[in-house]
Amino acid sequence: QSQLSQALNGLSDRAKEAKEFLVQLRNMVQQIQENSVEFEACLVAQCDALIDALNRRKAQLLARVNKEHEHKLKVVRDQISHCTVKLRQTTGLMEYCLEVIKENDPSGFLQISDALIRRVHLTEDQWGKGTLTPRMTTDFDLNLDNAPLLQSIHQLDFVQMKVSSPVPAPPILQLEECCTHNNSATLSWKQPPLSTVQVEGYILELDDGNGGQFREVYVGKETMCTVDGLHFNSTYSARVKAFNKTGVSPYSKTLVLQTSEDTQSEEQTLPFPVPLERSQLRRMSPFSSTLNLQPSFQGRSYFELRSSAHQLSLHSSLQSLNSAVDIKKMVAVAWFSFDPSSAHADIIFSNDNLTVTCNSYDDRVVLGKTGFSKGLHYWELSIDRYDNHPDPAFGVARIDVLKDAMLGKDDKAWAMYVDNNRSWFMHNNSHTNRTEGGITKGATVGVLLDLTRRTLTFSINEDQQGPVAFENLEGLFFPAVSLNRNVQV
Repeated sequence: QSQLSQALNGLSDRAKEAKEFLVQLRNMVQQIQENSVEFEACLVAQCDALIDALNRRKAQLLARVNKEHEHKLKVVRDQISHCTVKLRQTTGLMEYCLEVIKENDPSGFLQISDALIRRVHLTEDQWGKGTLTPRMTTDFDLNLDNAPLLQSIHQLDFVQMKVSSPVPAPPILQLEECCTHNNSATLSWKQPPLSTVQVEGYILELDDGNGGQFREVYVGKETMCTVDGLHFNSTYSARVKAFNKTGVSPYSKTLVLQTSEDTQSEEQTLPFPVPLERSQLRRMSPFSSTLNLQPSFQGRSYFELRSSAHQLSLHSSLQSLNSAVDIKKMVAVAWFSFDPSSAHADIIFSNDNLTVTCNSYDDRVVLGKTGFSKGLHYWELSIDRYDNHPDPAFGVARIDVLKDAMLGKDDKAWAMYVDNNRSWFMHNNSHTNRTEGGITKGATVGVLLDLTRRTLTFSINEDQQGPVAFENLEGLFFPAVSLNRNVQV
């Protein structure tokens, strides 16, 4: 009984495996049917596309035939018209000569006979060789070469749709090279050390900073990427996966990143020091298609006013920002400076890249190093030098804005340009809202970028200049200035 019981246990295991296998086979039947329908639809679509391409080519060839047809008809009709005119002239001359021959006055005949003889010979010569030969053949000298296409159609067949190589292994995030700085985050990853599977690229995903859905922020072959334009004082989750022709790997482990919020904006490492070469990495914003090639350092932006639930006006915000105590209570400070790497070559930098002027009389553009895509941001620029009444421009721009023209000349900048008497708003070379009041040496220009309301407002010496300058702003924006050699900011 014991032996039989043990044998039955083994047989029971085999029966259980057989039942599971039958379920798997039945699922395969269903899957085969579904795949067959999908594959047939794909095949029909591909053949229909070939037929459509052939019909389009047929229409093109018929158009060429019609063109040749019209050309032949035109040549023949022109020859008919020309020959008809000549024949009418010849017939008229013949009829006239016959009437002259009937003339009974010999002296009168002799007076015109020589001229008529010359005219008859000249007319006969005009019907010389080639005149009565058709200028166009009736045959169409076009021969359709369809042999290559027929051969391709006969060779049309299925190819192996799947490759035998496996999908890549999940990438490994290199924590010693991952960090955040201001509102950007740098991530680095690699393939597992023992993995021999070929990888064609990687997909980096980031959530929205509020625990929302992941979105793709980078697709490519690089194994390091810096994401700019994130929200300050926010927690983001990041993950990466690899892909090749076979498919996509599982995700790596999820990494949690915290963007800066303190006034020093010290670089946060996870958990080891960051190598210096990371400042050369390519970066991509998850909220726009703009590529940014720069790191972010000194300078500052006041953002996310939190003193009360109601919205604050520009003037009251500026008054509140005058108090250092209020600043600590209300706002976080993001430090940044002007960016030499993206500026026009004529821009001159000093004071740790916080001061700029220009060596050209033409307007040149310089950007700040930090880009903003969310929140409420305010910064001020002081006019250190102002000679000969130029019109510098202040505002925000995309990273790929024109650098050799006044800010606002293209569709990638939103600016206020101002002289010593008045100002204008400009975007995409469109000037609006002329406002009295200008700048002099020592003046302060304020820029308020409210990406919650999606607006841009300007001030001069803490007084709002004109109405709200621009609305419906969305994407990644960098502080921007355009100036010439007569201005230092």
